[in-house]
Amino acid sequence: MKYSFITITILLAVVFSLLISPAVANRIQVGKDTADFSNRPPPPVSDAAKRDMETQLAAARAAYQANPNDAEAIIWFGRRLAYPGRFGEAIAVYTKGIEKFPGDARFYRHRGHRYITLRKFALAIADFERAAALIRGKRDEVEPDGQPNAKNIPTSTLQFNIWYHLGLAYYLTGQNNRALVSYRECLKVSHHPDALVATSHWLYMTLQRLSRGKEAADILAAIRPGMDIIENGGYYLLLLMYKGQVSPETLQSEALKQGSSPSAHSVLYGIGNWHNYNGRQKEAREVFQQILATDQWTSFGYIAAEVDAKRLTR
Repeated sequence: MKYSFITITILLAVVFSLLISPAVANRIQVGKDTADFSNRPPPPVSDAAKRDMETQLAAARAAYQANPNDAEAIIWFGRRLAYPGRFGEAIAVYTKGIEKFPGDARFYRHRGHRYITLRKFALAIADFERAAALIRGKRDEVEPDGQPNAKNIPTSTLQFNIWYHLGLAYYLTGQNNRALVSYRECLKVSHHPDALVATSHWLYMTLQRLSRGKEAADILAAIRPGMDIIENGGYYLLLLMYKGQVSPETLQSEALKQGSSPSAHSVLYGIGNWHNYNGRQKEAREVFQQILATDQWTSFGYIAAEVDAKRLTR
């Protein structure tokens, strides 16, 4: 069934109001772009968000200094360093954790994530492949959120995050067949509706890039109206767009109103990529440039748009 224009508009407004970053209300200009992402200023956040992150970081640092050989303390110190954009320091902390706990997949999972942020894709792949090997045959575990969603309900697990980010690293490097394998593994542990729509979105795009349209269409069968989505509303709307139940024009217009936010980037990248694999490269470039004109360079949508814009230029 198709949604009415009013229904779509209301749904979009609700989704984006929940997902939008606090940075949007207090945007400032960052310095000139540099190829060295290790030294690039992090995306701006509100003063309140900055204070919260600094308070949480101070507590995590104190816990780490009190228990430097505690795996949980090391992980949370690294995570709290990464949230305000201190990615190089976070990577160094995770590296120390790996030296102390070489069999703990969590350290590779978190370090690999930050290697993606810094565009060190080969290092990210190596970490996630190691993490995938370490979790094989083990029970999955819920991964607590460092920045809880509106309902304070974790929506992902350790194994989900390993396969999800490994798939992304493969996707960004053009290794689509390997990305497909990773996302299919991720789908096996995507038990929460939010995890399901996130995995389904990247899996759908990967299959389209491999010209496997029938299999891509099959992925959409599990996506239904009225799903209880907490934090991945952008991916959910894109999947509805692929099903023909949401207009790409409406979706793009609403995303552009949200300014520089990761959730808006997710939607815009999905639309740009949809144009790309349907042979509309001009339209794809235009959407990618809309993303790259913002300062939210750490979002996955921005990173993917950056990679694809370079490929289209070549």
